[in-house]
Amino acid sequence: MKIAIEAQRIFRTNKHGMDFVALESIRELQKIDHENEYFIFVSPGEDKCLKESDNMHIIELKCPTYPLWEQVVLPRAVNRIQPDMLHCTSNTAPIHCSVPLVLTLHDIIYLEKRQSSNFSWYQEMGWHYRRLVVPRILPKCKKIITVSQFERKRILDVLQLPEEQLVAVYNGFSNHFRLQPKSPEITRKYIDADNYLFFLGNTDPKKNTPRVLKAYSDYLKQSTQKLPLLIADLKEDAIDRILEEEKITGIKSYLRSPGYIANIDLAALYGGAFAFLYPSLRESFGIPMLEAMACGTPIIAGNTSAMPEIAGEGALLADPYSSEDITAKILQLEDDETFYQQQVEYGLKRSQMFSWRNTAESLLEIYKEFAK
Repeated sequence: MKIAIEAQRIFRTNKHGMDFVALESIRELQKIDHENEYFIFVSPGEDKCLKESDNMHIIELKCPTYPLWEQVVLPRAVNRIQPDMLHCTSNTAPIHCSVPLVLTLHDIIYLEKRQSSNFSWYQEMGWHYRRLVVPRILPKCKKIITVSQFERKRILDVLQLPEEQLVAVYNGFSNHFRLQPKSPEITRKYIDADNYLFFLGNTDPKKNTPRVLKAYSDYLKQSTQKLPLLIADLKEDAIDRILEEEKITGIKSYLRSPGYIANIDLAALYGGAFAFLYPSLRESFGIPMLEAMACGTPIIAGNTSAMPEIAGEGALLADPYSSEDITAKILQLEDDETFYQQQVEYGLKRSQMFSWRNTAESLLEIYKEFAK
């Protein structure tokens, strides 16, 4: 078969969740499949993180905006190659496509009630674009892939799609996330402490940043250790605004916010943390949970959406709508050394259930349906 895969953002330097899902899945397909021919469509970027091989070709398509890239430039390129199928990996796809379409629909959060309007301009435009495009492309998809059983059921309930059209394929995590010695030469670039709490936040309301900071403020009042908090992927001005709104500006000296953290340094930061905070309001999967668990770091995740499914019954789950519960879970880890070690061991074991190889093998089975 000739298989085309849209991976528009994988060459950008500051990659995020869906970018890594596409990149790692393609890398594993490159390792395990030497029979089919692949055409990977990307936008030019500085991080050439994927190399061509005998049966995998990288095609860079230039365009100033994502909507035009996807709706005009991509379908033209696909039409020239005429593959047996096109797999679009990041929620949206061309409305008009000349070949059978497979779509990875990570979530349908854009159709749900918004928790707040605290979006960046980029996120706001993406939200409206998805609301416009996705309902128009779903009926045209031969197969729709999502990333958890929770999200599959949610999509079926909301969009009333045929059950056979929708399949759940779990994500994995990169193998450089693993138990390893502490790396102060890396962690000290971001936080001047040997032990700290780690929170991956951004301006997306589902990340629950205001409640996490409120929970942390209450933790400082009750803890004897008062560990500092490292916040990734959130600029200082956004944090300052939340601290003002929550009336907790007094905790500012305990916070470190270096902004975007390169993926290559994340393993050391997970491994150096006392605990990883991930009490989101809504997740379709939650790769950072697995990354932290694989590094031997206990997690505190939300008890909603797909997080219990992925983290499992033995994980430490908090009510993300209760800052008091988040605080209590941090203190539970801090006050009970035996329980803490149990969480370390549980996370190491649980994380091994997931891998990008499993993901790629599942994708390949879906692709083979087109050959039949």
